[in-house]
Amino acid sequence: MEEKKFKLVTSKKTRYLLPNILTLAGVCLGISSIKFSIDGNYSLAVTLILFAAILDALDGRIARLIKGTSEFGKELDSLTDFVSFGIAPVFILYFWELNNYGKLGWAITLIYSVCCVLRLARFNLTKIDESQSWKNNFFEGIPSPAGGLLILMPLIYDLTDLNIGIDIKSITPYLTISIAILLVSKIPTLALKKISISPKATVFLLLGIGIVFISLLFYTLETLLFFGIVYLISIPVSIFVYNNQNHKNSEKISDDNHEDIL
Repeated sequence: MEEKKFKLVTSKKTRYLLPNILTLAGVCLGISSIKFSIDGNYSLAVTLILFAAILDALDGRIARLIKGTSEFGKELDSLTDFVSFGIAPVFILYFWELNNYGKLGWAITLIYSVCCVLRLARFNLTKIDESQSWKNNFFEGIPSPAGGLLILMPLIYDLTDLNIGIDIKSITPYLTISIAILLVSKIPTLALKKISISPKATVFLLLGIGIVFISLLFYTLETLLFFGIVYLISIPVSIFVYNNQNHKNSEKISDDNHEDIL
């Protein structure tokens, strides 16, 4: 009698499984951050959100690298983003400061979460025409991982030894609302995942990544605060670059149409 051989996991299944495991790890980190914020361990809670953002950046890239992309993975990633960056960060803020504002603080918490889920739903439905492929270099509004880390900036500042003489807690509600608006806005922000790096620049890229890694290892909160400020400053730059490319593309289309008429 011929025996059938069964493989526990086929190579094809492994390709789909690995990215989804990373995605699920991200949602576990997000939920755990809420738990640690309830315990008052805000430093660990913020660190877990950082790790969740790193996993979010890796899972999609790994899926494309090993050809393990799927509709299931796409939907799972969106749900994870909502938990890890639409719920967890603002709940951390609520337990830290927003609860002191009573009903207003809870309303701000809900507003941020709703804006985040709307931003994710719009992102999933966005399709860019091939003639405007350059728009793939930009997000519409700020992405949810960036939003989740940006609203934590007052808390991150409070956890550091920095002191610039500002009552940082007082700006928390205003910053949270502002970031929520940026999530659902149509303001273009740079999407670095689409930028190609020349072979000659690879060494400098790896050097930069190494410096950032070391900075995060020894000065985690200060590094997060620095890059948060840099990201906010980059938004006007993104708008300028987007408008410039849009103008050039419009002129090119106009010239092509003119040639077709002739």
